[in-house]
Amino acid sequence: MNQYIPIIGLEIHAELKTQTKMFCNSPNDPDETEPNVNVCPVCLAHPGTLPVINREAVKYVLKVGAALGGSLADYTEFARKSYFYPDLPKGYQISQYEFPLVSGGTLNGVRITRVHLEEDTASSVHDEERGTTVIDFNRAGIPLMELVTEPEIKSAQEAGDFARELQLLLRYLGVADANMEKGEMRVEANISVQSTENSKQKILGTKVEIKNLNSFRAMERAVAHEIKRQEQLLRDGKKVTQETRGWDEAKQATFTQRSKEGSADYRYFPDPDLPSLRISESSDFSSEALMKGMPELPWERRARYVKMGIKQEDADLLTSETSLGAYFDEVQKSLPSGVAIQSAANYVTNDLVKLIRDVQGRDSGYSPEVPVSARNLTKILEMVAEKRISSRVAKDLLYECAKDGSDPEALAVERGLLRVEGGEELSVVVEAILKAHAGVVEDYHRGKESALEYLVGQGMKATRGAADPENLRRIIRTKIR
Repeated sequence: MNQYIPIIGLEIHAELKTQTKMFCNSPNDPDETEPNVNVCPVCLAHPGTLPVINREAVKYVLKVGAALGGSLADYTEFARKSYFYPDLPKGYQISQYEFPLVSGGTLNGVRITRVHLEEDTASSVHDEERGTTVIDFNRAGIPLMELVTEPEIKSAQEAGDFARELQLLLRYLGVADANMEKGEMRVEANISVQSTENSKQKILGTKVEIKNLNSFRAMERAVAHEIKRQEQLLRDGKKVTQETRGWDEAKQATFTQRSKEGSADYRYFPDPDLPSLRISESSDFSSEALMKGMPELPWERRARYVKMGIKQEDADLLTSETSLGAYFDEVQKSLPSGVAIQSAANYVTNDLVKLIRDVQGRDSGYSPEVPVSARNLTKILEMVAEKRISSRVAKDLLYECAKDGSDPEALAVERGLLRVEGGEELSVVVEAILKAHAGVVEDYHRGKESALEYLVGQGMKATRGAADPENLRRIIRTKIR
């Protein structure tokens, strides 16, 4: 049976979080709920109005290009991309065509073709009950970055990983929030499949574009489905049609929307109302200036954590959830020498994450503020390392500290949670447990080893986790021989 190789390229749009829109002074506010208030004659395309380039938006795209290691343009210009939709008031979109701001670069091992700047369209709001559609122009004219990859992604998972890493990069740079659920980042996937026989002859398959993918999971499912659909067509001796398709979440399938346009259909030409730009004439747009103000990038942070000795899974979480990563960095700076770095990471990525979800009632995501101060977590870690408290007590102290910020050491002393190492005090506890659970003692004498662990558990419960489990186990064994 002929084998097929998926070839995937992505086009990703992200709304930039500038104060104003791309070509006018209307506010850029994605959280505005009242329709048609952030508008003006320019973004509504009134006759005789003239656009003015948003300098900050240009800088944001160049900043992304510098982080990707791309080539920043010396000369760039804006073009008119003509098409006729109700959400496009001018009848064309101001975009870039022949001279993008950024060419080349890589992310997650995938080469970037270009990164350019354009304006967003208005929003179409559909009322299914009434069967009507209305237009909200608040979004019209918002600065929109478009990134296009080379067609070299080979799987749905790889496509998802790329998009997630780009979202992280945009957030680290502070140029976009890129929340897919709000439409601030939109992904389109171009997919073709190539037979292994044709790949040797470098014959490409027919490309299909999937639009309006509003989550990473939806994108991955849509790409995976489309690959299988195209492979099946070819196995059945049919042809793949070049077209634009959508994703039906309910049916878990792609569907035909329209035939695919080519660049000639858009009739690109330089916008006569906007000047061309010489990027090199602005010193703060140079690669050197942009790199000088560059923060630690996601892949740099991830590599730093791994180099510390943190396992990959935890490094990924600390990188993707920036509030947790910043918190961990604060903890790590004052970590006592006796505390292993991975132990500290475990408490942050496991215990604190669970605490945040339990205390704050969140099913996913994390609060910008971790409810236990870095100072208090450091104290808890130090007490565990010194064997003054057990790991069970440490977890309880985390919850107590989250409630009111109490000092964990003072709480441990006040509530008698400091570890009971052994001696007479622990012997008294063990004797009481053996007396109360005589039947379990008999089970142990009959050879049921799990009975011992039950008794140890009762001892830990009686001491509220303060006993050393090994000492407890030793004393119980001694007393029930």
